[in-house]
Amino acid sequence: MSKFEIILTIINVLAIIAIPIVAVFVGQKLQDRSQKRKDKLEIFRALMMNRGIGWTAETVRALNIIDIVFSDDSTVRTRWKEYYNQLCIQAPNDMQRKQIQEAQDKLLEAMARSLGYKEQVTWETIQNPYIPKGMWDAMQQQQNIQNGQEKWAGAVDLLTKVFCSGNAQPMSAPVEQKEDTHADT
Repeated sequence: MSKFEIILTIINVLAIIAIPIVAVFVGQKLQDRSQKRKDKLEIFRALMMNRGIGWTAETVRALNIIDIVFSDDSTVRTRWKEYYNQLCIQAPNDMQRKQIQEAQDKLLEAMARSLGYKEQVTWETIQNPYIPKGMWDAMQQQQNIQNGQEKWAGAVDLLTKVFCSGNAQPMSAPVEQKEDTHADT
């Protein structure tokens, strides 16, 4: 065998060993990238689907993992922090509610850009969710029922305090007295 044939044989052996390893490595990288994109799309999908109706368990879960899933996108994470800060306002007024909505829309816009949907998902698309009137009416009715229940609970609490304050003692269950049953022996 000549030197050239020996070198060619060594290269072939190395290629036979290295190619499967490289293929596995490249395949894993592509699979990881695909999974990250799926995770990002899942968060974006949850937030877009529920943007007009308010909070759901799905949107809360999606918001809580933005920092992890979008860890490679500083714009999305910045928009999320701005939105989070707006959400932390206790009893927001009308102007603050508008700012909260705008911060949510900016977060969704940043996510759309990160996912490559800059042209397909526009600012107008984000700001105009579809909510059927019947669904909106049912949500308002549910809110009214909840508000009524809170008022009743407050009234019951007030009545309880009035009747149980002062000299009045709260009623308690009667205590059973045991009979002495000793037998004479």
